[in-house]
Amino acid sequence: MTEKSPINVGLLGLGVVGSGVADILINQREILAQKSGIDINLSGVAVRDKTKSRTVKINPDLITENPSKLINNPEIDIIVELIGGEEPALNYILESISNNKHVVSANKEVIAKHGSKIFQLANKKHVDISYEASVAGGTPIIGPLSNELVSNKILSIRGIINGTTNYILTKMDQEGADLETTLSQAQKLGYAEADPTNDIEGFDARYKIAILSSLSFRKKIPLDSIFCEGITKLHPLDFIYAKELGYSIKLLAIANNGENGIQIRVHPTMLPTNHPLANISGVLNAVEVETDLIGKVMFHGAGAGAKPTSSAVIADIIKTSHAIQSTSYTSSPSFDATVDSTITSIDELITNYYLRVNVIEKPGVFAQIAKLIGDLDISISSAIQKQTDEADMTAEIVFMTHKAKESSMIKAIKNMNNLDVVNYVGSLIRVEE
Repeated sequence: MTEKSPINVGLLGLGVVGSGVADILINQREILAQKSGIDINLSGVAVRDKTKSRTVKINPDLITENPSKLINNPEIDIIVELIGGEEPALNYILESISNNKHVVSANKEVIAKHGSKIFQLANKKHVDISYEASVAGGTPIIGPLSNELVSNKILSIRGIINGTTNYILTKMDQEGADLETTLSQAQKLGYAEADPTNDIEGFDARYKIAILSSLSFRKKIPLDSIFCEGITKLHPLDFIYAKELGYSIKLLAIANNGENGIQIRVHPTMLPTNHPLANISGVLNAVEVETDLIGKVMFHGAGAGAKPTSSAVIADIIKTSHAIQSTSYTSSPSFDATVDSTITSIDELITNYYLRVNVIEKPGVFAQIAKLIGDLDISISSAIQKQTDEADMTAEIVFMTHKAKESSMIKAIKNMNNLDVVNYVGSLIRVEE
């Protein structure tokens, strides 16, 4: 054990991740001290219900139903917030900072929505805020962006940062199953919540790309400026056609720092099957960062679950503890997240597109649609007719475009839906090379 005074930690929340963190702090205390040179002491745990049975054994004297007892305890150095959600978590974090306590959090929603306020107060009170576990679980990405890559200008970020949707899309691709079936499997395995809205609608990924973008570009990123489209419109046919065309479909979070501003978006994306991100399967996460000095670098690993997330939380606790025990300690100033950014609209996006259209099977249909697309300066790179239904006299036409403007594609879809020969536009998927 180290001769220095222990670092006292107060833990808010004893759910899946909180229990994992508590278990490590209690049962691996000596090992952590040997490896890190710091004695970390779990001084208290705040829960909603003290009578609830727990998977981790904790001294009952350490458990309270009143978080303020930990937040206001002058002996506690670090508050670890793992209750999730926006409130009361935000209030607890701000109250902890106001009481000169360092904070470790895995709360992506709070950091994404209120990071500016949190970092500003932390700078004022000279305390550290650590949030590695808020993005990509146990895969380090916040640390590298804050430290190792700090001399680089970040040009772009592309990532698979939601394990639930990646599991679903992997199953749809490999097994040809529909969304409902794969979602049900994900829920049974514990990969998806009972209410999967945040995952399948892309909201979880939007929180995470907001955090990464704010940190990378050192700017305030309003959540409502991020285009967000989930996976609910995808059909098993899209995976079949994508594979025939040499692509995989992934839910990507993308941020580009261009000359005209920052563009951030979350949506299903077609990637060439030889692209590194196309081969990230199951619940794994991966983030590709492109910089001016080192080019592209990718971080890949476990993105969710008690063990990976607990690993990231413990790493933040140790990092903060080292800083506190440093003889020349000064808090690491958070970046100024109050600086406004210029966010460009998704309408300005220029990329390739995949378009699946269900039409009436009769002569001249392709020519009508091709003319409509051409009139909007959209160039077709390839088009194939698929799955003709002779009984219903319908067919599927799949288009791949050359680079086109988003606003033109949206107008093209609107105009197509007004054609008598078009039953419906099945899918529009953006393509990344």
